[in-house]
Amino acid sequence: MKKSVLILSTVLAFSGVQAFAETVVADTDGNGSFSMDKMVAAYADLTEEAFKAVDTDANGEVSAEELAAAKAAGTIAQ
Repeated sequence: MKKSVLILSTVLAFSGVQAFAETVVADTDGNGSFSMDKMVAAYADLTEEAFKAVDTDANGEVSAEELAAAKAAGTIAQ
């Protein structure tokens, strides 16, 4: 019984850590911005409408500043 409780506690502890992990968008080509494809790789359910909302200067790419602002505003998940 003690072993089961210990295992369950460990699993729950690691689950909680993952729940607070921040989503990271990879700048795979090193151009300093994030295309729709890069964003979808990190946020699989991101729609084109949501991408456009994050891309506040409407240049077709999301800058690091736009991404940070969208996260802070709750537009997209942390």
